[in-house]
Amino acid sequence: MAATSRRAKTVLIVGIVLVVVGVIAVVVPRMMSALTAQARPATTPSSSAAETPTPTPSATPSAASTPTPSASTPPPPPPPPSRAQQVLAGLSLEQRVGQVMMVSSPVAGADPATLADLRSNRIGNVFLKGRTTAGAGAVGDVVRALRAEATQTGPTTVAPFVATDQEGGQVQILRGPGFSAIPSALAQGGMDPAALSSAATEWGQELAAVGVNVNFAPVMDTVPSAAFAPQNIPIGKYEREYGFDPATVSSHGVAFAHAMAQAGVAAVPKHFPGLGRVTANTDTSTNVTDAQTSRTDPYLAPFADAIRSGVGWVMLSNALYPAIDGEHLAVFSPAVIDLLRKDLGFGGIVVSDDICDAAQVGGLRPESRGADFLAAGGTMVLCTDEALAPRLWQGIVDQARSDPGFARVVDNAALTVLEAKDRAGLLSH
Repeated sequence: MAATSRRAKTVLIVGIVLVVVGVIAVVVPRMMSALTAQARPATTPSSSAAETPTPTPSATPSAASTPTPSASTPPPPPPPPSRAQQVLAGLSLEQRVGQVMMVSSPVAGADPATLADLRSNRIGNVFLKGRTTAGAGAVGDVVRALRAEATQTGPTTVAPFVATDQEGGQVQILRGPGFSAIPSALAQGGMDPAALSSAATEWGQELAAVGVNVNFAPVMDTVPSAAFAPQNIPIGKYEREYGFDPATVSSHGVAFAHAMAQAGVAAVPKHFPGLGRVTANTDTSTNVTDAQTSRTDPYLAPFADAIRSGVGWVMLSNALYPAIDGEHLAVFSPAVIDLLRKDLGFGGIVVSDDICDAAQVGGLRPESRGADFLAAGGTMVLCTDEALAPRLWQGIVDQARSDPGFARVVDNAALTVLEAKDRAGLLSH
């Protein structure tokens, strides 16, 4: 019993010693750390990284030194409206519709119907149609007169886009002194792209000098072969193609478009998604169909390259493309415009081919044509029949008045046009 008692006392003493040692092991380092922290100066200038204290993982910033987001903190103010947005806000519905339309005028001078469209219907963009050999002086006078009629006045003046077809070859509206004799696109396709760019810059400067700021060119349609070209009535028959493969069309079409931009003229690649395979002309025939072109077609490459190069306009075809959309002509097709916008990433002005005189659209009510084009995602309606333009204009106005959703479509299209006009220097105080 005595031996057992002594062993118990020994165990008890050892246990007490171990507890005391454990307490000392915990408390002493903390006391030393506290004393060291009190002895350290509040701020110590550091001359090198080696002298900078390194925080330990347990160091935690205090709430006082770390700002925390507050639910009551107001959000940053929205950016101020752009000049185009300010102009849009000051336009009536009728004026907004006018900004998304382009009406034709005979190149020799405005007729009464054109003047009525510009004055009464506030249409804000003009296309020079027909042919002239009168030269730059006469064309400049016509453009200045049209510009005066089509300009919207207010806190900010909104000048018009003035367009024409100056492709070359058999499609060259402006001729005579001051305008070069431009070779056909097929001949241009045989030039070195650098040489073409140099020549096209001069052609663009000739347009800019008379006040034309949009050229409905280059044709980016690919005709499959020289043998097929005579059967391809809208393009190949007139040598409007740059070549017979997408690479040639792309290199030369992009060179042409870039040169126009250098001269201050917006180039307009056409006719998306391509008219190189059809055998009839949508201007003079109905039921014009391309059954081959698809959403992944290699003939889309020239358009894609033009978009990547920075063009701000693309013109749609009036043909039907059942492999993309079997129900709507391209100019009225959400699927075709979605292909252009989403697949190819185009964010600029989508302009229709003519939807007034073209036989392809002759069976459709004029009042619905412009509205249907805009509803599908288009931006600017081209009407080359100045006598028919008021019906398209009225159809857009009426639908916007009755449908708030469509009114927003018109606003978005008008804003796209005004933003392009601002970049082109057509908005001024």
